[in-house]
Amino acid sequence: EQAVAVAGGIIGGILLFVLLGITAYLLWKKFCHLLSYEKLTDPVKTTNANAFFQDQANSEIQLKSTRSRTVPFIIPPTLHGRDWTHLTNEEQVQDDSDPYMTPQSGPRSSFHSLAGAYVVGTINPDLYKFPEDKSETDFPDGNIGRLWFSIEYEQESERLLVSLIKARKLQPPADSCSPFVKIFLLPDERSYLQSKTKHKTLNPQFDENFVFQVSSKMLLQRTLKFLVYHIDKEKKHHLLGQVIFPLKNEALTEDNKLLIWRDLEKENSEPPSEYGDIQFSLSYNDYLGRLTVVVLRARGLKLQEESPAVGVYVKVSLMNHNKFIKSKKTAALLGTPNPVYNETFSFKADQTELDTASLSLSVLQSNKGEKTLLLGRVVVGPFMYTRGRELEHWNEMISKPKELVKRWHALCHST
Repeated sequence: EQAVAVAGGIIGGILLFVLLGITAYLLWKKFCHLLSYEKLTDPVKTTNANAFFQDQANSEIQLKSTRSRTVPFIIPPTLHGRDWTHLTNEEQVQDDSDPYMTPQSGPRSSFHSLAGAYVVGTINPDLYKFPEDKSETDFPDGNIGRLWFSIEYEQESERLLVSLIKARKLQPPADSCSPFVKIFLLPDERSYLQSKTKHKTLNPQFDENFVFQVSSKMLLQRTLKFLVYHIDKEKKHHLLGQVIFPLKNEALTEDNKLLIWRDLEKENSEPPSEYGDIQFSLSYNDYLGRLTVVVLRARGLKLQEESPAVGVYVKVSLMNHNKFIKSKKTAALLGTPNPVYNETFSFKADQTELDTASLSLSVLQSNKGEKTLLLGRVVVGPFMYTRGRELEHWNEMISKPKELVKRWHALCHST
């Protein structure tokens, strides 16, 4: 029994020693396998490779000429002990013997630092291009120039920051152009800020900053006005165009700097009519049966009292056979004879009703505790109700469906 026990102990010890040895060997082999890399081909030792390089270069030139330019898309190799084929630029492509991946022919990557990467395909850069900024290339017919600027409002200091950036495609009366810009914050037309003059250029780059002090309560009732001038050799100023930009529809915060461009408009050089003028656009959508009115601005209004407490607004009414259908009105702007609205209204109107329908735009002044006063009125419509510019505006709207037709009209007190 003692002999059997001794023999069993010896055999057990031998088996345990063998098991530990096998385990240690397997661990050592796995560790060596993880740390081992196949040595890359030394290009110096490559023989008879010049011909191969030349053929490969020729094939690459032919490939580039027959297909669109692409960027190789590569991923790092996985450490699975697969077979690899060496390339002359010290990259690796998985061999055809790998059942998981078959390399496709294509341009070699120039990422020399990624020696263990292999090509899995190509990316077409055209699919990842940012939208092209066409603001400096697309100019409509009759364009007299375009202005770029940015605005930002500092709530704590109540400052409106205006950056005048540039202008393009100015149309001066002479061959040369020396432009500058005056900036107003309406309704104050007595004071303005002015840029430096840029000499002999139709595409001035200003890059100047201006500050207006305005309270947050009054901010949305103010309007920026840019006047672009040209100075001739006799030091005379010629107005090239203007940009009117109301602030009421803008989200002005310190974290929201707005970059804006606008086409220049010609200023109405005619003196205001007796009761003032109003500018608005008309558009008719024959498919939707919708009549759209954009109330832009008024000028030269004869206010009964000029004070911040005086509000001026426009009431737009749709009539049919002189019967009232519906009316809408703009916001009331305070204390200015030249208000800027830029408000849009839509009315349902069947195409068969256009011969009997009309629009009435009334400019009204509201005083606190007093009756609303009519400052002026204009009616546009068919021949049944109107003549002259009002009839022309209506007919042009009908002849150009879905287009905005803009006109100035003189106000009057007659009904």
